[in-house]
Amino acid sequence: MKQQHDPVLELFENEGAKQSNRLPIIAVTFKITKQNYIHLLQIVYLTEQTSFLSQDYIDKINYVAKTWKAGQNFHPNTPKEAILRLLGSKGVGAAAKTNGPYKTSDTKYVSNDRIYKTFDARRYWHYCKTMGAVRDQGNCGSCWAFGTTGAFADRLCVATNGNYNQLVSAEELAFCCHTCGFGCNGGYPIKAWQYFKRHGVVSGGNYNTTDGCQPYQVPPCLHHQEGEGSCDSQPKERNHKCSRKCYGNETIDYKNDHVKTRDAYYLTFNSIQKDVQTYGPIEASFDVYDDFLHYKSGVYAKTENATKLGGHAVKLIGWGVEHGVDYWLMVNSWGYEWGNNGLFKIRRGTNECGIDNSTTGGVPYIQSDLLYLLVFRIFNLWRIE
Repeated sequence: MKQQHDPVLELFENEGAKQSNRLPIIAVTFKITKQNYIHLLQIVYLTEQTSFLSQDYIDKINYVAKTWKAGQNFHPNTPKEAILRLLGSKGVGAAAKTNGPYKTSDTKYVSNDRIYKTFDARRYWHYCKTMGAVRDQGNCGSCWAFGTTGAFADRLCVATNGNYNQLVSAEELAFCCHTCGFGCNGGYPIKAWQYFKRHGVVSGGNYNTTDGCQPYQVPPCLHHQEGEGSCDSQPKERNHKCSRKCYGNETIDYKNDHVKTRDAYYLTFNSIQKDVQTYGPIEASFDVYDDFLHYKSGVYAKTENATKLGGHAVKLIGWGVEHGVDYWLMVNSWGYEWGNNGLFKIRRGTNECGIDNSTTGGVPYIQSDLLYLLVFRIFNLWRIE
């Protein structure tokens, strides 16, 4: 059976109405109604070829986006290759492909009726300075390392009641974990958590600081300008050597600075909020479409005709409802000048761009855990005797 076409869309396809200046002629010739004329105008407007970084494209996004606003975050002349280098997560939908390991329950999880309607980890654990830290991955596809180390640092702060209150080294993870991925050319978030469990990772702050053992060695880049300082002006390839010593704060002992997790897991949609509310922020991956680059405010949802660019990893720190739309609250790693001061909201509960099914985490291993277990066992042996 032949599929029926919308008459206006069929007219558009048959007559080749590629330019909006032909619309008045078509309207008179075919005597189309005002409603269909508006429909045809929308079709032509949204399908005209424009640069994905142009102001015209931003205007088109704002014409159709219902829950969010777009604005200029990148210079219009930024090469597409420079944009693609920012996208390095190979974790979108990975859980479904590998069958886990999934985490669906935990003895410390709250019941469903105790999940907060609105949650912001920055306020809940206000003493953890890393929670809202917006970092800059520079001209490097290390988002997978930033999303995971960012969440791990937050969880360490939560687990130690603020005693551990510093960043974890994205540099060491990106360039020392050879099973995790390919450094600046992307990686797998779940394997990062497995690396934390197996090997551990040292502390490490931002570029051009001596914070922690191994600070990040890729300089931040300016997205909104051309020439010197822009992302495109930086080296296209980075092959940093894995360092086995502290070069930031050289007084730190490299071996003793490592922190670990007890486990590494994917989260189901139903366990995300419980896990975050219990242990702290998590990593989340999603497919980036070209309209997302221009996010400024509101709750992001992909617009029609947006083009997929690649996978990206960020940090999930909360959730809420805005104008009736459920959202996740995220921290990006493209600097404070991108988006809403480096943060964004994305639609929750509809698996927007794959995000509901692409989250990872791990529970920090704290030395006191072992002591508690030992005391617990001794106490139970004493009771038996």
